[in-house]
Amino acid sequence: MTDTVDTIDYSRTLYLPRTNFPMRGGLPEKEPQIVARWQEMDLYRLLREDAAGRPKYVLHDGPPYANGTIHIGHALNKILKDVITRSFQMRGYDSNYVPGWDCHGLPIEWKIEEKYRAAGKNKDEVPINEFRQECREFAQAWIDVQTQEFLRLGVIGDFKKPYTTMNFHAEARIAGELLKFAMSGQLYRGSKPVMWSVVERTALAEAEVEYQDYESDTIWVKFPVIAAAGVGGETGDKKLAKLMGTSVVIWTTTPWTIPGNRAVSYSPRVAYGLYEVTTAENDFGPQPGEKLIFADALAEECFAKAKLGYKRLHDVSADELYELELSHPLRGLGGGYEFTVPMIPGDHVTDDAGTGFVHTAPGHGREDFDAWMDAARDLAARGIDTAIPFAVDDAGFFTRDAPGFGPDREGGAARVIDDNGKKGDANKAVIEALIAKNMLFARGRLKHSYPHSWRSKKPVIFRNTPQWFVYMDKDLGDDTTLRSRALAAIDATRFVPAAGQTRLRAMIEDRPDWVLSRQRAWGVPICVFADEDGNILKDEAVNARILEAFEREGADAWFAEGARERFLGPRANEPWRMVTDILDVWFDSGSTHTFTLEDRPDLKWPADVYLEGSDQHRGWFHSSLLESCGTRGRAPYDTVVTHGFTMDEDGRKMSKSLGNVVVPQEVMAKSGADILRLWVMTTDYWEDQRLGKNVLQTNIDAYRKLRNTVRWMLGTLAHDEGEDVPLAEMPELERLMLHRLAELDEVVRSGYDGFEFKRITRALLDFMVVELSAFYFDIRKDSLYCDAPSSPKRKAAVQVVRHLFDCLVTWLAPMLPFTMEEAWGERYPQARSVHLAQFPEIPAGWRDDELAAKWRKVRQVRSVITGALELERANKTIGSSLEAVPVVYVTDEALRQVVRDIDLAEISITSDLVVSGEDAPAGAFTLREVPRVAVVIEKAVDRNLRKCARSWRYTDDVGSDSAFPDVSARDASVLRELQALGRI
Repeated sequence: MTDTVDTIDYSRTLYLPRTNFPMRGGLPEKEPQIVARWQEMDLYRLLREDAAGRPKYVLHDGPPYANGTIHIGHALNKILKDVITRSFQMRGYDSNYVPGWDCHGLPIEWKIEEKYRAAGKNKDEVPINEFRQECREFAQAWIDVQTQEFLRLGVIGDFKKPYTTMNFHAEARIAGELLKFAMSGQLYRGSKPVMWSVVERTALAEAEVEYQDYESDTIWVKFPVIAAAGVGGETGDKKLAKLMGTSVVIWTTTPWTIPGNRAVSYSPRVAYGLYEVTTAENDFGPQPGEKLIFADALAEECFAKAKLGYKRLHDVSADELYELELSHPLRGLGGGYEFTVPMIPGDHVTDDAGTGFVHTAPGHGREDFDAWMDAARDLAARGIDTAIPFAVDDAGFFTRDAPGFGPDREGGAARVIDDNGKKGDANKAVIEALIAKNMLFARGRLKHSYPHSWRSKKPVIFRNTPQWFVYMDKDLGDDTTLRSRALAAIDATRFVPAAGQTRLRAMIEDRPDWVLSRQRAWGVPICVFADEDGNILKDEAVNARILEAFEREGADAWFAEGARERFLGPRANEPWRMVTDILDVWFDSGSTHTFTLEDRPDLKWPADVYLEGSDQHRGWFHSSLLESCGTRGRAPYDTVVTHGFTMDEDGRKMSKSLGNVVVPQEVMAKSGADILRLWVMTTDYWEDQRLGKNVLQTNIDAYRKLRNTVRWMLGTLAHDEGEDVPLAEMPELERLMLHRLAELDEVVRSGYDGFEFKRITRALLDFMVVELSAFYFDIRKDSLYCDAPSSPKRKAAVQVVRHLFDCLVTWLAPMLPFTMEEAWGERYPQARSVHLAQFPEIPAGWRDDELAAKWRKVRQVRSVITGALELERANKTIGSSLEAVPVVYVTDEALRQVVRDIDLAEISITSDLVVSGEDAPAGAFTLREVPRVAVVIEKAVDRNLRKCARSWRYTDDVGSDSAFPDVSARDASVLRELQALGRI
């Protein structure tokens, strides 16, 4: 003996957990070290080498914009993408993530212009390619910043070779895609009302617009009836004659559009009537005896607004409205507005608000434009000029197409919106002119939702401008249209959540032709030549010269001196004009699949999945779908996954002014990226999520429990000698844990396949905290710490902990890459990285549903025992559960048979236990949910049991081995074995 019984330190004879894996994570300090290690070992390259030859799984990165540090939305987005790519990589795929950036467009251009303005510099005096170079440098600087921030989040990808839309090859490919639309006849120059930012001097797409509350002037305007053609028959003629001298009344929230009015729309589904004013309390407007036409459902509200008494005279039918010809309310002003204003039917007209008539200015609204164009053929046949005026210029000033308000106006043209996004004097000028002509019925103000540029945050206007469009409904030569192709592609795509399919389909069904042009400088040009009528030059040789130059020099080649002659070559003497507009950045990002998925041999087309915020149904998902369907006939993705937006803990939008913004860099600096990642994994990310101090603390607490479970496994595995026990020879408890791993393997794999990360996280956290820490580990500590090296039970338990560790750490590695890397390195110091491992293959034999069903009943009985023990502890009758000997009364014969061969004392962590089939005495502890089971707690010392000095269990054989008089027979036997092995 190396020690006598008097000198043995029993703690040295126990297999207590031993590990360098600290209880406190210290993530803010440790994570950057792990990032540095990954970069030093070039983990991304190792992953690619390791996955060579495997099936590819590709998540294509929707490009963030390169103009600032990342925010919490970026963090959410990148974490989700990283989890997906890592999870497929660890399940037998080559899951290569290539990050990308959107680099062109107005926000960057705006920043450079701001710098110019601050320096008193005029942008128009700077050579365009010099300006573009400054934009390029600005974008690259922010790409460098965001790269480091994404790496700090733990994201693994090809950050050394990302894609950017400003890369020369990318610009050439984007231009090539545009030329495909041009050559196939899908691209055309048209004149339509588009959303226009006066502040930014460019057209905007719907995806570039957000809606904010805005207070508008509202007016009710009279359009006098000046003619009425007969509808046939004497009765019809007489009835129409009675409408002469009356007025149709419209309502609008944009008084400045009245000069652009060309029609009044009505609906055949609305009931209309002729009304007469009986009394008037207002200072201007209708007087008694005046007759007006309204929708019946709105007449009372309108007359009340104008403070008028009225009476209804008779119905006015849709047929009669069609026959009416109206006078423009501004007729004669500035010598203009002498044309006839027709009545036209419109599907957009309702009697929900207004007057039941819609003032129709086809140059200032999509629905107005559509109604005008639908009626154009009929109007032309009636001798009405269908030309659409350009009443407002790019700076928001009225033009000569708005007589009395344009350059001919005393004091200069009125303006709708100024350079700062403030209201100009246009509304005031129009309202005053209407009052002067006695055409104003009433006026007011209305607070409503109105489109604003999401960049400048300033209101936009609708204005008719020449732009470049792609047809949505033109036959593409195979009995399909871009719209029908896109709708078919949506039906063939998997959406997570499924509601995304309905949302995107509705947008495609209703969207107008795709406007591609922007009147800016920083971007890929619409690199076509056209004549003055908008006909496009279709010459493959010219196209080839353009694309070759773009590949070598980037899109700057279009703006270089002599570009026209260079590209046209022998055709330079023909009257072709270079288009100077640039492409909408959504076309750029919608084309990323071409120069990323198609052109990189380490990727594939189409992508398996696109994942972005739900706003991208009208953004990247949308433009990618249209671009790919227009050039390839299908979507560039098989699956679309969407996430919501992050709100504060009270469900409010995060705002600097409210002081409720959660900054990811600050969270990482204080708590670590894995805490942020755990929050993402525990949210219903497809909906709007909440984040704040309390939510973060909840995740910190969950992380601590998870980490401590991993730590305990590592400590236990420090004693793993790699011995295996055959499955058939394992105790039931070990086989139960292996069964649970088999069940969880299905949950984990199906969860990763379904992008249901919360389901995985919840299942694993519950398993680790409830089933492992509070059940299995608690039960097996005695055997793991105290049993002999030769004990089959101890060997089986160590073997199961080994399987638990390998499964749980690899399953969690995509979600918590830093913590699991640290744990894996502690367990396998020679391993390169946990992220180069695969999820363990679970043997089919581990699944044992019959055993699991049995143990569900065993645990029911155990829950009554532990409930009784907790009560005794609370009453301070006992301290440790080992001081107790429960007497368990099980009067359910079937249940008693189930627990007959179970060591209930062991699984209840008591020193002894008695099972009785007799009725329980009064006062025994019971649980309502487990009938016919009751427990009475007796104390071990009252049964003359003694406490073992080594295991602390109370037994009747303490001292049975005279060499070790203060330990139980089991522990004495272990000590003798350890002595024989020379370990004590």
